[in-house]
Amino acid sequence: MTDFHPDDMQVGTGDRFAFQKRHGIVGKSVEIREVVDTIMQVAPTDITVLITGESGTGKEVIAKAIHKASRRATRKFIPVNCGAIPEGILESELFGHEKGSFTGAVESRKGYFELADGGTVFLDEIGDTPISTQVKLLRVLESGEFMRVGSSEPRRVNVRILAATNKNLEEEVRSKRFRQDLFFRLRSVNMRIPPLRNRRGDIPLLVEIFNAEQPPERERLLITEDGMAALMRHSWPGNVRELRNVIESISVLEQGSVVDERVVAKYLHVDDGGEDDRMLPIALGKSSEQAERELIFRMLVDLKGDIAALHRMIEHLDIQKPLSLPPADPSPEPRIDISDKTLQEVEEALIAQALERYHGNRRLAADALDISERTLYRKIKDYGL
Repeated sequence: MTDFHPDDMQVGTGDRFAFQKRHGIVGKSVEIREVVDTIMQVAPTDITVLITGESGTGKEVIAKAIHKASRRATRKFIPVNCGAIPEGILESELFGHEKGSFTGAVESRKGYFELADGGTVFLDEIGDTPISTQVKLLRVLESGEFMRVGSSEPRRVNVRILAATNKNLEEEVRSKRFRQDLFFRLRSVNMRIPPLRNRRGDIPLLVEIFNAEQPPERERLLITEDGMAALMRHSWPGNVRELRNVIESISVLEQGSVVDERVVAKYLHVDDGGEDDRMLPIALGKSSEQAERELIFRMLVDLKGDIAALHRMIEHLDIQKPLSLPPADPSPEPRIDISDKTLQEVEEALIAQALERYHGNRRLAADALDISERTLYRKIKDYGL
């Protein structure tokens, strides 16, 4: 299934609001209207688009909208976080490798570009790509050709490339950290996504949508005028992502309460000087009871995420309550009751099992576990796998 709609193929026609609704782009501000108009113009083409903007502004949402409104909508959209993949294996992940090309390459496999043939590759955080890989990306952009790691045979794909970064690539070019020729090739169209502080008029609509997205067992938030005014005054350094998290926090901890300016202030983490202190573990200027309550909530949110990820792992690996580990000999598989293990021990075992099942292929293991590759890399490092 896809969100493709025939009207999306007609540049300059159709209803912009309907387009935004189909593709999950929220906002009525002039800035967002300009972004949507640009999407409608570039989507039907195969032109490369560079999406720039601060972290949390929704660059991947824009990339998905471009893909879903294009002629490639029925083919794959593969997002790649270039900053999350270690430099030593990024090239293999992008272009694939041949069997025996490096330690652990027990079989040949396709990279993201081959998997996305006919579709779209979204290179997120492309500013973090090492120079050696940038050379190969330039070749793909210019000719559609690449070579797998360990191979001298050129391969050709028909892939549209969208890229995004929160860095100033012009400054990266001047600092010799990013190739000038790749920069010029990427920015055929440069879409700048405005930070939330530059489109404060969209905040009430975003709050309404995030409020409606909360689980049905939670009461909808009743936000007063002064509460909404406080939300609109905030600088939102984390942009839309930060706003979503604040609304979720208030929804969990303030059920049944009227959300006024006083309530909102507890979650915005602003000190008396008006500067954000989000880097601190607990916001300043709060009572010990408030600080403890907030700390507990953060711990619960983290635990909730870990448990949800663990449940997804179990479902995707077809493991019920007993955890079956690969046997070391022909004897019957040992079965370990999950109740006898800590969350970390179960998680480590599931990850190890997935890695063994897919012969060390981290991309396939992450897909099987239903977690991001970035999370898998972090877990492998944490558990020393």
